[in-house]
Amino acid sequence: MKEIKDKEFGGERPLFATHGLKLVNVTIHAGESALKCCSDIVAEKCRFEGKYPFWHVDGFEIHDCHFTPGARAALWYSRGLTMTDTIVEAPKMFREMDDLSLTNVRIPDAQETLWHCRGVKLRDVEVSNADYLFMHSDNIDIEDYRQQGNYSFQYCRNVVIRNAVIDSKDAFWNTENVTVYDSELTGEYLGWHSKNLRLVRCRISGTQPLCYCENLVMEDCVMADDADLAFEDSVLDATITSNIVSVKNPRSGSIKALAIGETIIDANVLQPADCKIQTEV
Repeated sequence: MKEIKDKEFGGERPLFATHGLKLVNVTIHAGESALKCCSDIVAEKCRFEGKYPFWHVDGFEIHDCHFTPGARAALWYSRGLTMTDTIVEAPKMFREMDDLSLTNVRIPDAQETLWHCRGVKLRDVEVSNADYLFMHSDNIDIEDYRQQGNYSFQYCRNVVIRNAVIDSKDAFWNTENVTVYDSELTGEYLGWHSKNLRLVRCRISGTQPLCYCENLVMEDCVMADDADLAFEDSVLDATITSNIVSVKNPRSGSIKALAIGETIIDANVLQPADCKIQTEV
């Protein structure tokens, strides 16, 4: 593998179509597509300032690097990425990618990030300003994760999340086959129109959670005092270890909670309208 160390590049495609290359303490200045159409690339302690540095790359590692805001849309149409110990300030990262692993990565401007990606593994990742994070992505494995940003995980499939704090209005809309363990989920309108959403030992906060769900499963979850008007038109099997402020028009299944402040079953409930509701108080 050829090594380039302590160098600076800029302009249009300075390292276009290179293969088997290691960059150490290299700066990519303003310009476009520095490493487009490359393979077998390793970048260590590098700084990326120009747009689109990694497009159509097959097999690459990024360690202890810094993507500045100018490196927007830096990683698209690529596969086989391992990224560790990196700060990503550039917006709109990771699009149309396969098989990417991020460990100890911080993304303070994660708006419109991780779209249409397949095979995503995150460990000890923190994202902020993450509106519309994870759109139309699938096969996602997340652990030790912190997120602030709305409308996340919409239209995602086959997701497992463990030990996360997710602050996101409209999270998990139209998802399918999502399981979340031991996590805190804060935000309005959680999980609407989802299929096969499973929440295990999670804390739920925010108004009108988990409505219009198909096959919702909740195991030993806690619902905060603002999680009102829950479960409208949902088919579910829920065991809640706390009180629920209010439940409105669940369609079918069962709900078990310590207590329910208000149960609303009105003329708008949809058939079969046979949800079994049980309290322990």
